[in-house]
Amino acid sequence: MRNHPWWPWIKRIVGAVFLLAVAFLLVRYARTVDWGRVKESMLELPRPVLMKALFLAVVSHLVYSLLDVVGRHYTGHHLPDRKVMQISFTSYAFNLNLGSLVGGIGFRYRLYGKMGVRYGDITRIVTLSMITNWLGYILLAGLVFTLAPLELPPKWGIDHEELRLLGVGLLAFSVVYLGLCAFSKQRSWTVRGHEIDLPTLRMAFAQLAISCTHWMTMAAVPWALLQGQVDYPQALAVLLVAAIAGVMLHIPAGLGVTEAVFIALLSHKIPEHQLLGALLAYRAIFYLTPLLAGALLYLKLEMRTRKPVPA
Repeated sequence: MRNHPWWPWIKRIVGAVFLLAVAFLLVRYARTVDWGRVKESMLELPRPVLMKALFLAVVSHLVYSLLDVVGRHYTGHHLPDRKVMQISFTSYAFNLNLGSLVGGIGFRYRLYGKMGVRYGDITRIVTLSMITNWLGYILLAGLVFTLAPLELPPKWGIDHEELRLLGVGLLAFSVVYLGLCAFSKQRSWTVRGHEIDLPTLRMAFAQLAISCTHWMTMAAVPWALLQGQVDYPQALAVLLVAAIAGVMLHIPAGLGVTEAVFIALLSHKIPEHQLLGALLAYRAIFYLTPLLAGALLYLKLEMRTRKPVPA
């Protein structure tokens, strides 16, 4: 069936219908929210709390930009680390708000290509960046779900022990990856026409350290804005669930999905207007502010780069 010429159209139609259904439910829910109280909660956030959240967001974005530094050592291309981090920061800012196809992939091909990096190396950088990002997610989710599993709503169909079992599986995956990097004799695979080289064990540890730090500081932003009303491990677990939900629904920035997950899992501890106020501040700090900075940095990189793309 997947080879049928109508299959791509079927997927698009089903996806569009699903997104419309999600949008309808979000709009319906939004009508029940007291947005006046939400606005008050957001405006009442203390300045030190906002500054702490902003600092954590800056750290998280800077740490993420190190993913492409790992990619530079992985491919051996000629660009300096500073330029690589600028490209990575810009791509991630657009990736968060517009989706990976535009940001994580499109901007990297555009900027690296203009700076003389070969297409093959750009593909390897993009692939390694995506793998590294999710390796850290898998390790953290494994630790959190195993050691401090969330109490999910009954209608989600996953109980406490099943979540812990999932965590053990994720940890096992991380161990297997490190084992392959350390002991595998086959160091290269071809996936969909692209050659993927297995990193060294040292590089694998760097991947996990960078990605885990990124996810942890990312989760620390809404945790700081919630001002200690939930424990940090719980805030981290909720953000990890929200992140994978956003990816599965293919909604850029997880718009509405992140809020829905936080409300579903934390509204029994925190009033909804306070929760939404903190999450709106989180979006402004972690998504919109870097997008503005990334747009300015992108213009700077475009204006200073005129090199043609090699084959």
